[in-house]
Amino acid sequence: MATTRVSSLHVFPVKSLRGVGVPVADVDPWGVRGDRRWMVVTADGTVLTAREHPAMLGVRATPDGASLRLTAAGAGDLVVTEPVDAEPDVVVGLSRLDRATAAGAEADAWLSDVLGRSVRLVWLDDPRRRSVSVHHGGRPGDALNLADAGPLLVTTEASMAALNGWIADRVLETADPTGSPQPPAPLPMERFRPNLVVGGDLEPFEEDRWAGLRVGHVELRFAERCDRCSLTTIDLDALVTTKEPIRTLARHRREDGKTWFGVRMVPVRTGRVTVGDLVTPLR
Repeated sequence: MATTRVSSLHVFPVKSLRGVGVPVADVDPWGVRGDRRWMVVTADGTVLTAREHPAMLGVRATPDGASLRLTAAGAGDLVVTEPVDAEPDVVVGLSRLDRATAAGAEADAWLSDVLGRSVRLVWLDDPRRRSVSVHHGGRPGDALNLADAGPLLVTTEASMAALNGWIADRVLETADPTGSPQPPAPLPMERFRPNLVVGGDLEPFEEDRWAGLRVGHVELRFAERCDRCSLTTIDLDALVTTKEPIRTLARHRREDGKTWFGVRMVPVRTGRVTVGDLVTPLR
């Protein structure tokens, strides 16, 4: 019998900043606990993302209970506490959310210095104030953190291996036949910012056809396939934009004018998941 398991879990506390892998994660109705509850905005409330400012991926955000630790090369760490006693006071330009709560002057100054532009850090007090759009597979009552479209992103090792194989094949196809071309280093899964990665005996991209997943007591409902943007093309070490993986996805996974990798899911039953847990795809 084929066996599939949780191969890794990831939390991205701040939208568009780098996150961390974790051995255990609690799943709430709006996604993995601590995931995408913070975001960076400009002075007028416009959401700042790594698509326009790749340097954001040079900042790592680590959750620590009701606090957030920010780290970046050349800067001392900053610990920010959730402003639970404050009212949402910052007008923000995010779909289906009008206001968020300011993290405070110290956090604003630290991030502005690291990113080289004036920014503010804000916090979503209650994800139930934001819904999953029906256009992204949402149903009445579905709550959403600060992610673009869905509470939880699932990918598979099989699909990542297929994609890296396509990229390597393309390099060999276009190489000078008189030389000795070397296959490129595999792209890391982190480029796609998944919350839950499934490993085991799977066909590449079979997750597109799942109705959901069951991991212990936790159950997730398929919402939609995930269309990928230029954020996935940012080299996480050099912090510069490259051509992959969008170039290769456009060759093999282009449909309706978009490129696809991973699936968005909505929690149906909440609870705790652990790396190594058995996963049952629902079909």
